Amino acid sequence: MDYRTLGTTGTKVTPLCLGAMMFGAWGNTDHDDSIRIIHRALDAGINFIDTADVYSRGESEQIVGKALAGGKRDNIVLATKVHGTMGDDPNQFGNSRRWIIKEVEDSLKRLQTDWIDLYQIHRPEADTDIDETLGALTDLVRAGKVRYIGSSTFPASQIVEAQWVAQQRGRERFVCEQPPYSMLIREIEKDMLPTARRHNMGVIPWSPLAGGWLSGRYRKGQEIPTSNRAELLPGRYDLSTPENQRKLDAADALAQLADEAGISLIEMAIAFVIRHPAVTSAIIGPRTMEHLESQLTAADVVLSDDVLDRIDEIVPPGVNISPSDGGWPNPGLEPAARRR
Repeated sequence: MDYRTLGTTGTKVTPLCLGAMMFGAWGNTDHDDSIRIIHRALDAGINFIDTADVYSRGESEQIVGKALAGGKRDNIVLATKVHGTMGDDPNQFGNSRRWIIKEVEDSLKRLQTDWIDLYQIHRPEADTDIDETLGALTDLVRAGKVRYIGSSTFPASQIVEAQWVAQQRGRERFVCEQPPYSMLIREIEKDMLPTARRHNMGVIPWSPLAGGWLSGRYRKGQEIPTSNRAELLPGRYDLSTPENQRKLDAADALAQLADEAGISLIEMAIAFVIRHPAVTSAIIGPRTMEHLESQLTAADVVLSDDVLDRIDEIVPPGVNISPSDGGWPNPGLEPAARRR
């Protein structure tokens, strides 16, 4: 694989990033098998791994830590995230200094490492001042526990606010953003991706397969597959809703286009994401070795302009077919925020 620079950091990463969300209770519960998948990804040339504390309540980080033991850690750009609920205590969650300082230590232990290359805030938090968050992250960078900091699923306005606060208050700035992006989930093309480019930020999209909708398993006239993800997030998969019916129509049309182009739908989906000039690396999230092998080949696929134009006809640029796929429920749209 070739390498791309993560924002302006000078750090080189591969165009495919191994996402570890499916290692552990949320997906593959076999630690040894998960470690084999991680090692296969490294052998294929991937040097970038992304996980989060909340994935299976720390189990994913533990698996990644075991996989990188024995000298593999030094050559890997290792990313994890903080924000999600990790316990019953109301303070075991969020973007506060209190929680970030506590949770980074737990992540370091689970990952069996002395430093985290990229520490990301997993979601915005309405009741926490961004200066509070950036101040804590800055202290971690200066302490040598974290190399760079980033955000995940932040809207463009909050990305700009974080950049402004970092400049005005002398804080470390977010060097990258991790948004949802796929052929079915394209809203970030309108504002977030151009904003990231203006601020010279890297972009590492999650879910290029749209949560499995672009795996090739969702076709009209076929039995709809079941999965743990569908059980956890029924709103994104319930085919009784009009938006999910539209997703099925689009997924089927995209699968037909991939067949015509002589590539798999998986290859087309990932190649589409990494083709965007603002994108640094696409996060792939295999649960099995078969999943990984089907995704690795996408790094070598180059989509023609004709294929890209056809994709735009099926799903217009800047459009999310389903609003629930945005990854972050904007509190400004809640009834309490809109009622006079």
